[in-house]
Amino acid sequence: MNLFDNLKITFKQGNPAIRLIFINAAVYVVLQAVLIFFKLFNLSGEFIFQWLALPSSYSQLVYQPWSIVSYMFLHRDIFHILFNMLALYWFGKLFLMYHTGKQLTGLYLFGGMVAGLLYMLAYNIFPLFRGLNEFSILMGASGSIMAIIVATAMQAPDMEMRFLLVGNVKLKYIAIVAVLISFFSITSSNAGGEIAHLGGALYGYFFIVSLRRGKDTTRWISKIIDRISTAFKPRKLKVKKGGAYRSAKMSDADYNMQKANTMAEVDRILDKIKASGYGSLTEDEKNTLFQQRKN
Repeated sequence: MNLFDNLKITFKQGNPAIRLIFINAAVYVVLQAVLIFFKLFNLSGEFIFQWLALPSSYSQLVYQPWSIVSYMFLHRDIFHILFNMLALYWFGKLFLMYHTGKQLTGLYLFGGMVAGLLYMLAYNIFPLFRGLNEFSILMGASGSIMAIIVATAMQAPDMEMRFLLVGNVKLKYIAIVAVLISFFSITSSNAGGEIAHLGGALYGYFFIVSLRRGKDTTRWISKIIDRISTAFKPRKLKVKKGGAYRSAKMSDADYNMQKANTMAEVDRILDKIKASGYGSLTEDEKNTLFQQRKN
């Protein structure tokens, strides 16, 4: 089995945090390869970043509406993406102890959108940034990851993470320090990024508050992703085998992988019931249990 096959299997079997990391890494590697190609011919590839990054100008956004999503997968240097992906891995793993993979993906995407919109709003309102909004751009997953950090800290404030030299630190203190650093840095050279962090944090807070009231604000994104995924998948004939329906075109490996993922999700839901009771489940989680009982 070659490297590509190993990566493909890891991507399929990995949780949504792993898949988001793979996507970010793939975008980074491809763009770096393209930039090297351009440099060999003494050409500038800066237009690629301009095309994919989020502009601060409303008028420019009209011509590149995709950038409200593409910017959050875009990183310019290795340390930028490395730090972001480590944070996504750590906090994504903790988030998935309490919530579904679809909610993590939705939080990443919608948190990034809110972060980007707050960045644009600030650059068009505050006089400090008005002279910059015609050429300023935003890129990186930091706003999305800040949403995940704050949401996880609100869900499990007293859970601890261990840091070198510092020791164990509760999640609520990590989130508070991260937010305060961003707030006191909004007049720095990375003002746009710091404002985006605050936007992501704001949505992470809103996500948990809404969820406690019984409303999942990421569900609409999950539905869009499901529809897009379904549109690119051919219809498959289902046959009954061993008491459960499976695709006639699905290989044994894919079927076993799907079954293992389903059982892992059920185990996570059961652990959540033990910790917080049945009333803490979302509608999607209740439906998952219901479908398993039917099978």
